[in-house]
Amino acid sequence: MRAIHLLEFLFVLLMGAVLVSPQAVHAQNHVVTPEDLQKDTSAASSTRQKNLGQVEGFLSTPEAQQAMKSAHVNSQQVKDAIPQLNDDELAQLSARSEKAQKDFAGGRISDRELIFIVLAILALILIIVAVR
Repeated sequence: MRAIHLLEFLFVLLMGAVLVSPQAVHAQNHVVTPEDLQKDTSAASSTRQKNLGQVEGFLSTPEAQQAMKSAHVNSQQVKDAIPQLNDDELAQLSARSEKAQKDFAGGRISDRELIFIVLAILALILIIVAVR
């Protein structure tokens, strides 16, 4: 019986020590510093700006402008819709437009194929914005 009381006493003593210990010491290992938050925010912002520039640059090419005219799409409406895309959507469109530009410049796709790609990107932008 004495051993049980001794174990109970040790358990209560241990729990008291755990509860009394400073919580800040335990929490400091998991806290994100303001500098880290600033770096992450800055990196995300610069990536978004790069992607915006890529898509807007692609849609400003003469081929893209011609594709929009032939499809009777208002280019200003498309340009206004681009910033409304979320980061993931914008990154995907940026990658597609960059690949299309490189393929066109390298002669791997024709003018007609580029027009279809531009129209697909335009449709995707307008659908995404319309759904919101």
